[in-house]
Amino acid sequence: MSRSHTRVTEAIRDEACPVTEVLDRVAGKWSIGILIAAAHGPVRFTELERAIEGISRRMLTLNLRRLERDGLLVRTVYPTVPPKVEYSLTPMAQELHASLTGLVSWAERHRSAIAEARAAYDSAAEHRPDAG
Repeated sequence: MSRSHTRVTEAIRDEACPVTEVLDRVAGKWSIGILIAAAHGPVRFTELERAIEGISRRMLTLNLRRLERDGLLVRTVYPTVPPKVEYSLTPMAQELHASLTGLVSWAERHRSAIAEARAAYDSAAEHRPDAG
C-alpha cells in the first residue's frame, strides 16, 4: 500500500471513527425504540417495557443505563414507597429524536420503492449466469 494511500485511509478512519462510535450507540435496535418511547415526556420502566415489543427486562435495563451514561436520558428517582423512577430525554436526545423522526418519515415514504428495488434485484440475480 502506498504511503499516500495509507495517510488517506488514516484520515478517513480518524474522521469516521467518532461518528461510527456514536451511531453504533444510538442506532441500536433497542436504543431507537427507547428514545422514541421517551420522547413525549417522562416515562416509567414498565411503560417502556410495554411500548418496546420484544425487549427483555435485562436488555431494557442495560440500554437505559447506557443511554443515561451517554447523556441521552435522565433518570429521576422519587422518594416514594415503592420508589418511582422516570426516564426523560435530555436536550441532546430531543435533538436526536428530531433527526430520527425525519429518518422514520423518509423510510415510510420510500418503503415500497425499496421493496420494489429489492425484488427487481433478486429477480435479476436469479437469472444471472454467474449467480451463486
